[in-house]
Parts: sequence; C-alpha cells; structure tokens
Amino acid sequence: VNTKFEQAIALIDEKNAQDLNREISNGESIPKELLYSQRMTECLLDYMPTASEALQIAARAQHICRWEIPRNDYPMTKAGYMNWRNDLKKLHGTIAGEILESVGYEADFVERVQFLMSKKSFKKDPDSQTLEDVVCLVFLQHYFEAFASKHDDEKLIDIVQKTWNKMSDAAHKKAMTLTYSEDSFKLIEKALS
Repeated sequence: VNTKFEQAIALIDEKNAQDLNREISNGESIPKELLYSQRMTECLLDYMPTASEALQIAARAQHICRWEIPRNDYPMTKAGYMNWRNDLKKLHGTIAGEILESVGYEADFVERVQFLMSKKSFKKDPDSQTLEDVVCLVFLQHYFEAFASKHDDEKLIDIVQKTWNKMSDAAHKKAMTLTYSEDSFKLIEKALS
C-alpha cells in the first residue's frame, strides 16, 4: 500500500497532468504544470535533501491547476497581476488541502502545507524561505532564458534584483552554480553589481 505521502504526490501529479499547455523537455511533450511540479521536487531535494514531508508536498503542489485561472482574465496592470496571484494562491491551497484530506492527513498538517504554499512569512519561517528559494532557483534554471527573450534589459535587471531579494544566502550561492547562457549570466552579474 502506498503511503499517504505517495498517494498525495500521485494525486497532485494526476491533477497537473490535465494541463493542456505543453512544454518540451528532453524532446518529450509534457503538461506544463506537471513538468513545473517535477522540477520543483527535483530542485528541492537537491537543495535540501532533508526537506520535511509538508515542504515536499507544498513544493509539488505550488502551481497545481494553475491554468484554471488564466492571467488574461485580469487587467494587465500591477493590481490585476496581484489579484491574479492572490486568487491562484487560494486555488492552489484549496486543491492541495482537498487532496491531503482525501488521503487522510490531519488538519494541522494540511494547514501547515497551505501555510507554506501561501509563502506569507518566508523571511521568518525557515521552510517557507526554503520554498521561496526553490521557486526562485527553478525560475532561474528553467524559465529565465525564455522570459529574458521577451523583455528588455531594464525589466530583466529589475526582475533579477526582486528575485534575489527573496532568496536566502544559501540560495544565492546555489544560483551562482547554475548554468546560464552568456547573455543571461552577464545580465545577472549586472543586476547584482
């Protein structure tokens, strides 16, 4: 019999496998949010092999069913973006909570996972900080290049600086060991100088 943890991960993956948006990874077309969740787990276990069960689930469910609330349903303003992000957080937390309850996790464990996913006090809570670090590292490792191709340097420098400010010192060190294109690395260096 699979453990509660294994059941929860399988159900999260089942949900994310329903994403109609696809990404190519190693020559294979994979549902976008399924790939993202796998990258989150991979990065977390590399960065913190001792991560708690709650933290591992929070990382895996970070973007669960994200496509259900499209960005273009909101005004293309800063306020529109913030509202979209807040509604997503509620959605992710609700779906993760339902999955965890369905496999038999206690209410306090479910709340802990939802708290971590909300990333409310990541500067005060070590697990929340680790989750924020992993979100930033996954962005830098897997999504920064594509993002960089769509924006000018000024915007990118701002994004790198904001990303960097959310990260711990340990994550800064880790980020500098990732592989970047020459242009991206120059841009990151510029942002941090």
